[in-house]
Amino acid sequence: MSARDKFHNVVKLALQKDGWRITHDPLLIRIENITDMYIDLGAERIIAAEREGQIIAVEVKNFIGTSTISEFHTAVGQFINYRYALEEIDSERILYLAVPLNTYNDFLNRPFIKTIIQRSQINLIVYDVETEEITRWQI
Repeated sequence: MSARDKFHNVVKLALQKDGWRITHDPLLIRIENITDMYIDLGAERIIAAEREGQIIAVEVKNFIGTSTISEFHTAVGQFINYRYALEEIDSERILYLAVPLNTYNDFLNRPFIKTIIQRSQINLIVYDVETEEITRWQI
């Protein structure tokens, strides 16, 4: 398993504050008929939560590296892979990408990036690192 994202626990706490119960930490995604392939890129970072009959999976990203666009490419790729995997094994679970508020305001709100998010149908959870709270759900 890879290392947890820096803000993994921040998002976990923010979800709990928002009324979610953490059911998996991480959520392992195992696809059959693909030899020795586990989609575990975000398995450590994926938090599964359940609320009012809804179940979600959350891929946590911190965007604190040297290249935000590079991290965005990785995040979009992971998100799409996880979404396809979930469609096969757990189709009721809705996948979200959790991003920090400052990244959302400074980067993800750019018109071109917003277009990619919309066209790729990426659901977002925006979290505030300081208050450890969710500030926005975007579907």
